[in-house]
Amino acid sequence: MVTKKRKKIFVVYNSKVSLTACKNALKEFYEVYPVVSALKLFEMMKSVLPDLVLLDTETHEMNGYEVIKMMKEDSCFKHIPVVLLASNKDESSELEGFDSGAADYISKPFSAPLLLRRVSKQLAIKDYVDSLKTMVREKTAAVISLQNTVFNTVTGLVGFRDRLTGDHVTRTQHYLRVLIDELIREGSYAGELMGWDIDFFLSSAQLHDVGKIAITDHILNKPGKLTSEEFEIMKTHVPVGVNAIKKIMSTAVEHSFLRHTLSIVGAHHEKWDGSGYPKKLKGRDIPLEGRLMAIIDVYDALVSERPYKKSIPPIQAAAIIKKGRGTHFDPLLVDAFNAVFDRFLPPT
Repeated sequence: MVTKKRKKIFVVYNSKVSLTACKNALKEFYEVYPVVSALKLFEMMKSVLPDLVLLDTETHEMNGYEVIKMMKEDSCFKHIPVVLLASNKDESSELEGFDSGAADYISKPFSAPLLLRRVSKQLAIKDYVDSLKTMVREKTAAVISLQNTVFNTVTGLVGFRDRLTGDHVTRTQHYLRVLIDELIREGSYAGELMGWDIDFFLSSAQLHDVGKIAITDHILNKPGKLTSEEFEIMKTHVPVGVNAIKKIMSTAVEHSFLRHTLSIVGAHHEKWDGSGYPKKLKGRDIPLEGRLMAIIDVYDALVSERPYKKSIPPIQAAAIIKKGRGTHFDPLLVDAFNAVFDRFLPPT
């Protein structure tokens, strides 16, 4: 028979008599660690993390409210519930305790049954929250696994048709990460980026040309410039891709990870001045995902060899991006691109 592991309770009290009283009230059900001062508490928590702390507000070195604030500011300790033990019964003291981050507040002198009940309640709440966090992590991992499977499979099919290498996907994601990191550093588009899952976005980027799977090999891999008629057919890869993503979203139970994909697929050929396709969107009417992908897609196409063109040097490609500032590309994004361009260069 497996013995259930007992929870660890740290009791911080100046009075040895009170420490003994707390320990006697709890020891039948929990592992109780008497702690004689606030400094000793932090020293002990470096080696043993408690499941809950019972904290006297009148501790040595600092008061209990200060102790809680220090715990909540430390990533190692902030998740530990703290129950305050206080002789003050006024409302302002109790509010100060909760404002500091206390999980509960018990007046001294306490009764053993009440103390046991309050501790049990807080540990049950902690167990429930921890269980929810585990479920969220597991669900997130499952979604990411599904996302990557879908993306990698479809991207492989498109790359096979379009004669692109896996390096194209790797480079594209690297460029986007560098560009987004710079936007975050300088605070540009902070409101939008704050709501993004950046990893989802980076994975989504590899499907930007998913609609090309419907374009004939004659056009897709033509070793030369497309005719105007062929170019109109090539442009249909955008609505084809959008419709494919929408179809998946309409049938899949979990499709939140495709939100970025839809914006990237539909908008990466739009231009800042409204001369792009398929909707001729202009300026910030173009989703940020599409504006980011537009710069990266063009840059990688310029520095890569394709059936219809030779590659050009990165410096020359960067000059073309800069020239498109305010016409093809979002000016703020071009400025960010220029600021981090050295990180786009291959290692020497």
